[in-house]
Amino acid sequence: MSLADRPTTPPRRSIRRPWVLRALILLFLGGAIAVIWISNIWLTERFTETTRNRAEVRLAIYSGSVLSEIRRHQVVPLLLSRDPSLIRSLEANDYTQTSQYLISYVEDIGAASILLLDRAGRVVAATDRARIAERRNNDPFFVEATRSPNTVFTSNEPETGRFDFTFSRRIENGDGLLGVILVEIDLARLVDRWRGASEAVFLANSQGEIILSTESRWRGRTEAEAMALRIPPTAIQRALEGAGDWAFGDPSPNFFGSATIRLESRIPFRGWRIVSYTAYTSVRERVNGVLALEIMGFALLLAGAFYVLSRRARLQTAVLARESAELRRLNVRLQREIAERQRVERTLEEAELSLQQSQKLAALGEMSAAVSHELNQPLAAMKTYLAGARLLLQRKRTEEAASSFQRIDDLIERMGAITRQLKSYARKGGDALEPVDMRDALKGAITMMEPQLRSDTVHITQSLPRKPAMVMADRLRLEQVFINLLRNALDAMGGAEEKEIDLIIAQGDEVVLTVRDSGPGIDDLDALFEPFYTTKKPGEGVGLGLAISSGIVKDLGGRLSARNGERSGAVFEVRLPALAVAEEQGTAAE
Repeated sequence: MSLADRPTTPPRRSIRRPWVLRALILLFLGGAIAVIWISNIWLTERFTETTRNRAEVRLAIYSGSVLSEIRRHQVVPLLLSRDPSLIRSLEANDYTQTSQYLISYVEDIGAASILLLDRAGRVVAATDRARIAERRNNDPFFVEATRSPNTVFTSNEPETGRFDFTFSRRIENGDGLLGVILVEIDLARLVDRWRGASEAVFLANSQGEIILSTESRWRGRTEAEAMALRIPPTAIQRALEGAGDWAFGDPSPNFFGSATIRLESRIPFRGWRIVSYTAYTSVRERVNGVLALEIMGFALLLAGAFYVLSRRARLQTAVLARESAELRRLNVRLQREIAERQRVERTLEEAELSLQQSQKLAALGEMSAAVSHELNQPLAAMKTYLAGARLLLQRKRTEEAASSFQRIDDLIERMGAITRQLKSYARKGGDALEPVDMRDALKGAITMMEPQLRSDTVHITQSLPRKPAMVMADRLRLEQVFINLLRNALDAMGGAEEKEIDLIIAQGDEVVLTVRDSGPGIDDLDALFEPFYTTKKPGEGVGLGLAISSGIVKDLGGRLSARNGERSGAVFEVRLPALAVAEEQGTAAE
């Protein structure tokens, strides 16, 4: 009985214990998630209420500061309109000391600027001397001040996009209107005090138009238009906003990419109102801090549980040590089985020696078939040239016949070279390699196949580089590969009416010859380069051409591949390293 055949019955306690532990861990994790969930909701509500209260306090302070600034400057035009110095200047039309007098006055009251205008609306004195001689007779503050006996407040938006806030009052004596005094208020400086990383504040007039804001792009717009200026959020921002809505439960307008609290307060001045948007960022940070502490506590508890389990696991290890004695006894039995298997392996080795002898006999058969296949090509060409020479002699065209005989002599030399190279099949190539221009090798193969190409009426398209495509190879064996590819292309096209062969040579780190025919293509690409695989009829081929060609290309350091064309036909590619790359590889190998 082997070890696998022995029945094993583990104790019932060891079976149940893992399930109990898993259930306890799942229960613990479920309880931790529930506590964190409830804590998140409760803490969020509490901190949100605190944030809202603080925002309300800040908004009340902002509202009070605006009202205080307005009231502080509201009485200034009344005082200046009764100032004897200004009245005398207007009556005497003498303003040499008036601007300096206004400058000393503006430093005391903290106004933005003060202008003095005559009855024609021309600036005759100003704290900003560059504005003297300006014509302001058409401005609303001047027109309304000349018509009203009281102090007039105006706010307008000039071309700069910044609102101006002014108090103006007419100056008169017993004879009538002398001029107008204008006091400009710098409410924009209050905005700098309102700015915060998580809060946006704006001041709107009675028409709902924003006249002051911590966001400059909101000025001159209504609240709805200002909110519409928000940049469209990305997918991540939408996910964060969705998480914020789930946590806070108030999908209010967004500012700085997160949910916000909107608060509004009325200012008892011309129907003004002040609005603030406070982000929940600080709330989320405080809630996350508490949740992080809770998660850390649960992690420590879980780590303690795993420590207890590890102690228990060490106790179980002691139990396993006692069981190891039983395993040693089983090991002795396994050693006896191994000895039996070794005897079987020795028997297999003897069988393998017999198989190797059979493979040697099969290799002799393949070599004989290879000799027959490689010699058939020159013999067939010789037969064609002899027939042509016979016709040429009958027509007394001796010079052309002599050329055919010369080609036959070349074929005989080639057959001798093939028989001399048969012994190279038993070793790797590369011993007698020399630089070869692949274009010349292709032309030699086409010359060898010229009779068959002419008789079959094949249209050959060649795309060859202008520069030599040099590789390190044996030209005779390379031509043998090209002839095999051309012959296979002719056989594949068979009796087709239109026979086309495309020959393309491209060069880079590799020199690639592409042979594309217009035949039906290849059915079995996997078995294409196996010895004795052929699709030809019996007697037409033995299936060694591509196998031998692949071996030759591999010996030259390249590879031969095949595929079907996009439309029809088969495509063969011969890839060989370019001459420079081949020399580098040879140097590295040495």
